[in-house]
Amino acid sequence: MSITRPPAVAGTFYPGTPSVLAATVDQLLADATPTVTAQPKALIVPHAGYIYSGSTAAMAYAALKPWREQIRRVILLGPTHRVAVDGLALPEVEFFSTPLGNIRLDREAIAQLAELPQISFSDTAHAWEHSLEVHLPFLQRVLADFTLVPLAVGHASPHAVGEVLDLLWGGPETLIVVSSDLSHFLPYASARQVDHDTCQHILQLDTHIRPEQACGAYPANGLLLAARQRGLVPQLIHLCNSGDTAGDKERVVGYAAFAFHETETGHG
Repeated sequence: MSITRPPAVAGTFYPGTPSVLAATVDQLLADATPTVTAQPKALIVPHAGYIYSGSTAAMAYAALKPWREQIRRVILLGPTHRVAVDGLALPEVEFFSTPLGNIRLDREAIAQLAELPQISFSDTAHAWEHSLEVHLPFLQRVLADFTLVPLAVGHASPHAVGEVLDLLWGGPETLIVVSSDLSHFLPYASARQVDHDTCQHILQLDTHIRPEQACGAYPANGLLLAARQRGLVPQLIHLCNSGDTAGDKERVVGYAAFAFHETETGHG
Protein backbone atom coordinates (compact mmCIF):
# COMPACT_ATOMS: atom_id res chain seq x y z
CA MET A 1 0.00 0.00 0.00
CA SER A 2 1.28 3.45 -0.92
CA ILE A 3 1.66 5.87 1.97
CA THR A 4 1.16 8.93 -0.26
CA ARG A 5 -1.74 9.95 -2.49
CA PRO A 6 -0.10 11.63 -5.51
CA PRO A 7 -1.80 14.58 -7.22
CA ALA A 8 -4.41 13.50 -9.78
CA VAL A 9 -5.31 16.80 -11.45
CA ALA A 10 -2.00 18.75 -11.39
CA GLY A 11 -1.47 20.04 -14.92
CA THR A 12 -5.20 20.10 -15.69
CA PHE A 13 -7.17 21.86 -12.92
CA TYR A 14 -4.09 23.81 -11.85
CA PRO A 15 -0.44 24.15 -12.98
CA GLY A 16 1.68 21.04 -12.50
CA THR A 17 5.04 22.79 -12.28
CA PRO A 18 5.89 23.74 -8.66
CA SER A 19 7.23 27.23 -9.43
CA VAL A 20 4.34 28.08 -11.77
CA LEU A 21 1.79 26.71 -9.29
CA ALA A 22 3.25 28.72 -6.38
CA ALA A 23 3.34 31.90 -8.48
CA THR A 24 -0.22 31.34 -9.73
CA VAL A 25 -1.66 30.80 -6.26
CA ASP A 26 0.33 33.70 -4.79
CA GLN A 27 -0.96 36.01 -7.54
CA LEU A 28 -4.57 34.90 -6.98
CA LEU A 29 -4.17 35.53 -3.25
CA ALA A 30 -2.54 38.92 -3.86
CA ASP A 31 -5.41 39.97 -6.16
CA ALA A 32 -8.10 38.89 -3.67
CA THR A 33 -9.94 41.72 -1.93
CA PRO A 34 -10.08 41.06 1.81
CA THR A 35 -13.64 41.22 3.17
CA VAL A 36 -13.25 39.04 6.27
CA THR A 37 -12.07 40.63 9.52
CA ALA A 38 -12.47 37.83 12.10
CA GLN A 39 -10.88 34.37 11.99
CA PRO A 40 -13.20 32.02 10.06
CA LYS A 41 -14.05 28.74 11.77
CA ALA A 42 -15.27 27.31 8.47
CA LEU A 43 -15.27 28.09 4.75
CA ILE A 44 -17.26 26.93 1.74
CA VAL A 45 -15.02 27.21 -1.33
CA PRO A 46 -15.47 26.16 -5.00
CA HIS A 47 -13.36 23.44 -6.63
CA ALA A 48 -13.22 24.03 -10.38
CA GLY A 49 -10.08 24.63 -12.41
CA TYR A 50 -8.20 27.71 -11.25
CA ILE A 51 -8.98 29.68 -14.43
CA TYR A 52 -12.69 29.31 -13.60
CA SER A 53 -13.01 29.49 -9.80
CA GLY A 54 -9.49 30.25 -8.56
CA SER A 55 -10.24 33.94 -8.01
CA THR A 56 -13.30 33.09 -5.87
CA ALA A 57 -11.39 30.44 -3.90
CA ALA A 58 -8.55 32.91 -3.33
CA MET A 59 -10.92 35.41 -1.73
CA ALA A 60 -11.76 32.80 0.90
CA TYR A 61 -8.18 31.64 1.45
CA ALA A 62 -6.73 35.16 1.58
CA ALA A 63 -8.91 35.65 4.67
CA LEU A 64 -6.73 33.11 6.50
CA LYS A 65 -3.46 35.07 6.19
CA PRO A 66 -3.60 36.72 9.65
CA TRP A 67 -4.05 33.26 11.21
CA ARG A 68 -1.30 31.59 9.22
CA GLU A 69 0.50 30.27 12.32
CA GLN A 70 -2.60 29.63 14.42
CA ILE A 71 -4.44 27.20 12.12
CA ARG A 72 -2.71 23.84 12.51
CA ARG A 73 -5.33 21.41 11.23
CA VAL A 74 -7.74 21.47 8.29
CA ILE A 75 -10.85 19.28 8.10
CA LEU A 76 -11.54 19.18 4.35
CA LEU A 77 -14.83 17.75 3.06
CA GLY A 78 -15.81 17.45 -0.58
CA PRO A 79 -18.27 15.54 -2.78
CA THR A 80 -17.30 12.46 -4.74
CA HIS A 81 -17.37 12.81 -8.54
CA ARG A 82 -16.02 9.41 -9.64
CA VAL A 83 -16.57 6.79 -6.94
CA ALA A 84 -19.89 6.25 -5.17
CA VAL A 85 -19.53 6.52 -1.39
CA ASP A 86 -22.18 5.79 1.21
CA GLY A 87 -21.46 8.13 4.10
CA LEU A 88 -17.97 9.61 4.40
CA ALA A 89 -14.73 7.98 3.22
CA LEU A 90 -11.28 8.59 4.70
CA PRO A 91 -8.08 7.53 2.94
CA GLU A 92 -5.62 5.04 4.42
CA VAL A 93 -2.54 6.87 3.16
CA GLU A 94 -0.39 9.01 5.44
CA PHE A 95 0.22 11.96 3.10
CA PHE A 96 -1.55 13.88 0.34
CA SER A 97 0.93 15.25 -2.19
CA THR A 98 0.80 18.24 -4.55
CA PRO A 99 3.58 19.74 -6.71
CA LEU A 100 4.26 21.97 -3.67
CA GLY A 101 5.06 19.01 -1.39
CA ASN A 102 3.47 16.56 1.03
CA ILE A 103 0.77 17.26 3.61
CA ARG A 104 0.67 14.93 6.59
CA LEU A 105 -2.71 13.47 7.51
CA ASP A 106 -3.84 13.78 11.13
CA ARG A 107 -3.82 10.10 12.09
CA GLU A 108 -5.01 10.84 15.63
CA ALA A 109 -8.11 12.66 14.37
CA ILE A 110 -8.73 9.94 11.78
CA ALA A 111 -8.54 7.28 14.51
CA GLN A 112 -11.18 9.26 16.47
CA LEU A 113 -13.57 8.98 13.53
CA ALA A 114 -12.88 5.33 12.70
CA GLU A 115 -15.58 3.94 15.02
CA LEU A 116 -18.42 6.03 13.58
CA PRO A 117 -20.87 3.98 11.47
CA GLN A 118 -20.96 6.57 8.67
CA ILE A 119 -17.16 6.39 8.20
CA SER A 120 -15.41 4.03 5.80
CA PHE A 121 -11.81 3.85 4.54
CA SER A 122 -11.13 3.96 0.81
CA ASP A 123 -8.03 5.12 -1.03
CA THR A 124 -9.99 4.44 -4.24
CA ALA A 125 -12.59 7.10 -3.38
CA HIS A 126 -9.78 9.65 -3.03
CA ALA A 127 -7.41 8.56 -5.82
CA TRP A 128 -8.93 10.61 -8.68
CA GLU A 129 -11.12 13.01 -6.70
CA HIS A 130 -10.43 16.66 -7.55
CA SER A 131 -12.87 18.29 -5.11
CA LEU A 132 -10.38 18.05 -2.24
CA GLU A 133 -7.11 18.23 -4.15
CA VAL A 134 -7.63 21.64 -5.76
CA HIS A 135 -7.76 23.29 -2.31
CA LEU A 136 -4.43 21.93 -1.14
CA PRO A 137 -2.07 24.32 -3.01
CA PHE A 138 -4.02 27.30 -1.60
CA LEU A 139 -3.73 25.88 1.92
CA GLN A 140 -0.04 25.16 1.40
CA ARG A 141 0.67 28.74 0.34
CA VAL A 142 -1.50 30.50 2.92
CA LEU A 143 -0.90 28.42 6.07
CA ALA A 144 2.34 27.52 7.84
CA ASP A 145 2.51 23.95 9.16
CA PHE A 146 -0.80 22.04 9.20
CA THR A 147 -2.19 18.52 9.15
CA LEU A 148 -5.15 17.37 7.06
CA VAL A 149 -8.29 15.29 7.58
CA PRO A 150 -9.66 14.67 4.04
CA LEU A 151 -13.22 13.34 3.81
CA ALA A 152 -14.85 12.27 0.54
CA VAL A 153 -18.56 12.69 1.21
CA GLY A 154 -21.16 10.63 -0.61
CA HIS A 155 -24.81 10.30 0.36
CA ALA A 156 -24.81 11.39 4.02
CA SER A 157 -27.38 13.14 6.20
CA PRO A 158 -26.64 16.53 7.76
CA HIS A 159 -26.55 14.75 11.14
CA ALA A 160 -23.99 12.18 9.90
CA VAL A 161 -21.68 14.93 8.64
CA GLY A 162 -22.37 17.16 11.64
CA GLU A 163 -21.37 14.35 14.02
CA VAL A 164 -17.96 14.14 12.34
CA LEU A 165 -17.50 17.90 12.58
CA ASP A 166 -18.50 17.90 16.26
CA LEU A 167 -15.87 15.29 17.09
CA LEU A 168 -13.09 17.29 15.43
CA TRP A 169 -14.38 20.84 16.09
CA GLY A 170 -11.44 21.83 18.29
CA GLY A 171 -10.53 25.48 18.83
CA PRO A 172 -8.93 28.20 16.69
CA GLU A 173 -6.27 25.70 15.57
CA THR A 174 -8.89 23.77 13.55
CA LEU A 175 -10.35 25.07 10.26
CA ILE A 176 -13.24 23.34 8.46
CA VAL A 177 -13.38 23.65 4.66
CA VAL A 178 -16.32 22.39 2.59
CA SER A 179 -15.66 22.10 -1.14
CA SER A 180 -18.62 22.91 -3.39
CA ASP A 181 -19.56 24.56 -6.64
CA LEU A 182 -23.12 25.80 -7.16
CA SER A 183 -25.44 25.17 -10.14
CA HIS A 184 -24.14 23.33 -13.20
CA PHE A 185 -24.66 24.02 -16.91
CA LEU A 186 -27.51 26.51 -16.79
CA PRO A 187 -27.63 29.55 -19.10
CA TYR A 188 -25.95 32.59 -17.54
CA ALA A 189 -29.09 34.51 -16.45
CA SER A 190 -30.79 31.41 -15.01
CA ALA A 191 -27.64 30.42 -13.13
CA ARG A 192 -27.37 33.86 -11.55
CA GLN A 193 -30.94 33.64 -10.29
CA VAL A 194 -30.63 30.05 -9.02
CA ASP A 195 -27.24 30.67 -7.36
CA HIS A 196 -28.42 33.87 -5.69
CA ASP A 197 -31.34 31.92 -4.21
CA THR A 198 -29.03 29.10 -3.05
CA CYS A 199 -26.73 31.64 -1.38
CA GLN A 200 -29.69 33.08 0.54
CA HIS A 201 -30.53 29.60 1.83
CA ILE A 202 -26.92 29.04 2.89
CA LEU A 203 -26.88 32.41 4.68
CA GLN A 204 -30.04 31.29 6.53
CA LEU A 205 -28.20 28.07 7.56
CA ASP A 206 -30.85 26.03 5.73
CA THR A 207 -29.78 22.36 5.85
CA HIS A 208 -31.91 21.34 2.84
CA ILE A 209 -29.54 22.38 0.04
CA ARG A 210 -29.96 19.94 -2.87
CA PRO A 211 -27.16 18.48 -5.04
CA GLU A 212 -28.49 20.28 -8.14
CA GLN A 213 -28.10 23.59 -6.24
CA ALA A 214 -24.60 22.78 -4.97
CA CYS A 215 -22.60 19.67 -5.84
CA GLY A 216 -21.18 19.69 -2.31
CA ALA A 217 -24.68 19.75 -0.81
CA TYR A 218 -24.12 16.76 1.51
CA PRO A 219 -21.03 18.11 3.28
CA ALA A 220 -22.44 21.66 3.14
CA ASN A 221 -25.69 20.66 4.86
CA GLY A 222 -23.69 19.04 7.64
CA LEU A 223 -21.66 22.22 8.12
CA LEU A 224 -24.83 24.33 8.06
CA LEU A 225 -26.37 22.13 10.78
CA ALA A 226 -23.25 22.44 12.95
CA ALA A 227 -23.14 26.20 12.28
CA ARG A 228 -26.74 26.59 13.42
CA GLN A 229 -26.19 24.51 16.55
CA ARG A 230 -23.04 26.44 17.49
CA GLY A 231 -24.23 29.92 16.64
CA LEU A 232 -21.85 30.58 13.77
CA VAL A 233 -22.48 33.65 11.65
CA PRO A 234 -22.28 33.09 7.86
CA GLN A 235 -20.83 35.63 5.44
CA LEU A 236 -20.95 35.56 1.64
CA ILE A 237 -17.47 36.50 0.43
CA HIS A 238 -17.97 36.28 -3.34
CA LEU A 239 -20.40 34.93 -5.94
CA CYS A 240 -19.84 34.52 -9.68
CA ASN A 241 -19.94 31.86 -12.39
CA SER A 242 -17.76 30.52 -15.17
CA GLY A 243 -19.37 32.98 -17.59
CA ASP A 244 -17.75 35.77 -15.56
CA THR A 245 -14.29 34.20 -15.61
CA ALA A 246 -13.12 31.89 -18.39
CA GLY A 247 -16.19 30.24 -19.92
CA ASP A 248 -19.01 31.06 -22.33
CA LYS A 249 -22.42 32.16 -21.08
CA GLU A 250 -24.48 29.33 -22.59
CA ARG A 251 -23.79 26.66 -19.95
CA VAL A 252 -22.16 28.00 -16.82
CA VAL A 253 -21.13 26.65 -13.41
CA GLY A 254 -21.74 28.76 -10.31
CA TYR A 255 -19.09 29.52 -7.68
CA ALA A 256 -19.44 31.09 -4.25
CA ALA A 257 -17.19 31.45 -1.22
CA PHE A 258 -18.52 31.75 2.33
CA ALA A 259 -16.94 32.23 5.74
CA PHE A 260 -18.51 31.16 9.03
CA HIS A 261 -17.49 32.97 12.21
CA GLU A 262 -17.85 32.03 15.84
CA THR A 263 -19.54 34.67 17.99
CA GLU A 264 -19.15 35.48 21.67
CA THR A 265 -22.53 33.88 22.36
CA GLY A 266 -21.82 30.74 20.33
CA HIS A 267 -20.68 27.81 22.47
CA GLY A 268 -18.01 25.24 21.70
